[in-house]
Amino acid sequence: MSKMNRRNFIGKTAASAAAITVIPRHVLGGSGFVAANDKINVAYIGHGKQVYTLLNGINKCKETVAVAGSDVFESKMQTFLKTAEKSNKDNGKSAEVKGYHYYRELLEDKSIDAVVVVTPDHWHAQMVVDAAKARKDIYCEKPLALTVAEGRAMVDASNKYDCVFQTGNMQRSWRDFRHAVELVRNGYIGDIKEINVSIGRPIKQCDLPTQETPEGLDWNEWIGPSLYRGYHKDLCPVDAHKDPWAWWRGYRDFGGGLITDWGAHMFDIAQWALDMDGSAPVKFLPPELPDQSHGLTMVYANGTRMNHKLWGGEGDGNGVQFIGTEGKIEVSRSFLRTFPNEKLAKQELKDTDERVYFSDNHYQDWVDAIKNRTKPNCTVEVGHSTSAVCNVANIAYELCRPLLWDAKTEKFNGDDWANMMLNRPYRGKWDYKNF
Repeated sequence: MSKMNRRNFIGKTAASAAAITVIPRHVLGGSGFVAANDKINVAYIGHGKQVYTLLNGINKCKETVAVAGSDVFESKMQTFLKTAEKSNKDNGKSAEVKGYHYYRELLEDKSIDAVVVVTPDHWHAQMVVDAAKARKDIYCEKPLALTVAEGRAMVDASNKYDCVFQTGNMQRSWRDFRHAVELVRNGYIGDIKEINVSIGRPIKQCDLPTQETPEGLDWNEWIGPSLYRGYHKDLCPVDAHKDPWAWWRGYRDFGGGLITDWGAHMFDIAQWALDMDGSAPVKFLPPELPDQSHGLTMVYANGTRMNHKLWGGEGDGNGVQFIGTEGKIEVSRSFLRTFPNEKLAKQELKDTDERVYFSDNHYQDWVDAIKNRTKPNCTVEVGHSTSAVCNVANIAYELCRPLLWDAKTEKFNGDDWANMMLNRPYRGKWDYKNF
């Protein structure tokens, strides 16, 4: 059933199924089928700030309903459950939302069709592999993986269990980014010679002091597979709504700095425009001084250079600048600018031009792929390809020496020490390779 086309199945069984209004997916043998009148039961793992953006977007899709959530911080989970139940009601859906302290207990619920992984990055690989083994379809926030080895395991596990997987690189569903990519691919600014990606600094060692763990937070489970350290509010704020964004993303063992946090967005657009999904630069050339936060240059096999460089003016924020032989394109979440032809930013493409995957709703795109058992616009392979570029960039900054990268083997050429940094130690009961 999991490999049968949904439309063909419905056509062949229309007569016998006419009297059935809802066919729970688990009755039909697990993942891989959503009946015509069925809802996609979605569970959310991780209840920080970002989960509410995803809940709002996914739950507005008429085919979905929020049915469960999991977090090791009790107060955050209770807040999420109340919000999800209200969201169900506001969207005309009636369903209790069940809470789980341990996400693996959530995954045992066969009525759950899909999971949204929106935890800190250090949990992504383990949870995705476990969700794939439980035969759930998956939406996982960016950056996909904390290490290259984790990303590879996520790809292999998702493919092995035939999961429909969407990576949360939602800029691929935004008009300005898509238009910039199509302008580049169709040669509107000539041959691309250089790309400048403006984002923040690389990863750093966590130097936060230990604070008292808040009541209701299972800190050992929050740390999970990473090496243990004491609690600090910057890593896990108490209030997901009122407190600032959690800064676990800046520190080793939990995130990859802004190189991965925003790089997963902006390097992704650069890779997409160059038609390099599934590949990567072959050389990573860091700045000379080890304390420099910018200045890394990445070189593709054809000689195109991609620089980690602040190029915008004050207020421009994170963005990508494409420099071609006949012009320049700059794109961010705030603008799309083209030079010297300013009108190019709003120019319609010709019918003969190459078009990239079209989607204006990243969440509906995932839902449609689940229904039709097709690939969404940012698959696990694409997510891994982008996060691997970010991971390797961090390694180059840390080692402060040129690195030669082979995207096919996912290894460095002639650098054993760098190759050891493609993975990280796990502790205790966790093993993302076990699938």
